[in-house]
Amino acid sequence: MEKTPTGTAVGVDDPYEHVGLCDHLTDEGNCRYAFDHPQHDPAFARERREEDFACPVADPDGDWSWRDCPHFRCRNHDRQCVRCGLEERRMAHSNERPLLEEHHLSYAGGGETLSHEITVYLCRWCHAKVHNSWARIDDDVNPDPEAMAEAEGRRSTERAETAFETAAERYDREK
Repeated sequence: MEKTPTGTAVGVDDPYEHVGLCDHLTDEGNCRYAFDHPQHDPAFARERREEDFACPVADPDGDWSWRDCPHFRCRNHDRQCVRCGLEERRMAHSNERPLLEEHHLSYAGGGETLSHEITVYLCRWCHAKVHNSWARIDDDVNPDPEAMAEAEGRRSTERAETAFETAAERYDREK
């Protein structure tokens, strides 16, 4: 199983089995990275420009994979735990700890800098289980009871904040 630089497990054998599309890929199949940041890798940007910024991985006739692209980045944007399915419930203007945490599947190989950013969201409870045991992100599990209780508490707070209360009701309550 892949490990973090400190040696804890990340919950997958191959991070590339858990990626979707590159964050830099446009709907037209172009590489936004080469267009927006040519100064970061001029040779790469020049190659993409010569091919009208076409992404070499998205090309069905090409032989590139996401591993081959030096600027591949895939961050999960679904606001739910990929392991247990718990959905995020953020409280505005609150300093409560979020239910979900970003979890990196990809770390530097051979002690060098991070090669590709591959991240997913895990709830705090699954995140701890993945890093502290042999739990995997693709385990078929239900949310932890403590996680469900926390989410339901936040849902109740949301409902209480959005409930309509007439001035007469507020006035009667204050007496």
